[in-house]
Amino acid sequence: MMGKCEAAQVEVFSMIGKDELIKRESEAIIQTYTRQDVVLVRGSGAVVWDCDGKEYLDFVAGIAVNNVGHCHPMVVEAIKRQAETLIHTSNLYYTENQVLLAEELKKLTGMKRAFFCNSGAEGVEAALKLTRRATGKSKVVAAERCFHGRTLGALGITYKAVYREPFRPLDEATFVPYNDPEALKAAVTKETGAVILEPVQGEAGVYVPDPDYLRAARQICDDSGALLIFDEVQTGFGRTGRWFGKDNSGVMPDIMTLAKALAGGLPMGAMLAAESVSEVFQRGDHASTFGGGALVSAAALATIEAMKCERLVERSAELGAYMRSELKKLQPREVRGLGLMIGLDLGADCKQVVQMARERGVLLNNTGDHTIRLVPPLVVTKEQIDRVVKVIGESL
Repeated sequence: MMGKCEAAQVEVFSMIGKDELIKRESEAIIQTYTRQDVVLVRGSGAVVWDCDGKEYLDFVAGIAVNNVGHCHPMVVEAIKRQAETLIHTSNLYYTENQVLLAEELKKLTGMKRAFFCNSGAEGVEAALKLTRRATGKSKVVAAERCFHGRTLGALGITYKAVYREPFRPLDEATFVPYNDPEALKAAVTKETGAVILEPVQGEAGVYVPDPDYLRAARQICDDSGALLIFDEVQTGFGRTGRWFGKDNSGVMPDIMTLAKALAGGLPMGAMLAAESVSEVFQRGDHASTFGGGALVSAAALATIEAMKCERLVERSAELGAYMRSELKKLQPREVRGLGLMIGLDLGADCKQVVQMARERGVLLNNTGDHTIRLVPPLVVTKEQIDRVVKVIGESL
């Protein structure tokens, strides 16, 4: 005889028809998203399937989250094993996975200590709080086109006015052109607590700075006493062909934020601090109930191990260069990027290109009317890249 819990599981995992699901979503979920007309039910590597069994090459990857691919066996096994042992305790107690992950991130980043949270925006919030604790200053300088999150603190340092306007008043950043050291220098004063930059601007459409820009930012902060924060939420974990975006310039920030690809698809964020500010937070200054929990930390450790075993950082650099060269053959306006983080500017309506590509079995994401962002799983193959480039060409 089936118990109540088992019966509930059957109901939860039963298949709902596409049209009915979309209708029920509109009635049950606050409507903050514009979703594409597809219901995804399964994924493996760089491929996903919808509720009708149609196969797609996923070049969105959960918005640069699934760097090791969908349902990587090592990550799945780690989640299963940990879920059978211990899922959650809170940070009132020590757990081994959290400590092991912090030590691993220290080695990979060169930073001193980590604080764990649940998202990129939370990581940015922690960075802003740490800045105030360390400097006593609230003024922040950020870059035009930047995106750092939509919580109130992060929203104030995110560039698009359309995001900020409905929620003012906010503590808003001073925005300066990206990749312009002179503009940055002019904006930073002795009253500036921090400069926050993305090593590559992702949401803006994948803009890569000149090699000396981040080095100049480091010097400007050193001269003024401001902290340098790198938002590596999107550029982390092999996305740019290096472990982290900062590694392309050799610049060490005072604070860096991580999320997206950190835990292989589970929600996890982190803020890492350099030695100079790593001891500024005192007990009780900041907290997260779920931050660094046993389950997500196990997934993150497995994700990092999978990246090492399969040399996905090197793969990102190699296949990213290949993909950019193939895309240039389509004669677009511009191809930008590092590793498998690519911006494609087209003389076409990219919303239509995204729709036409989806009909041909390819998932894309446009960050503007004429810009497509390509951030596939790092396990993608050359053959899959060739197919996507062909589909984009056909859609044009």
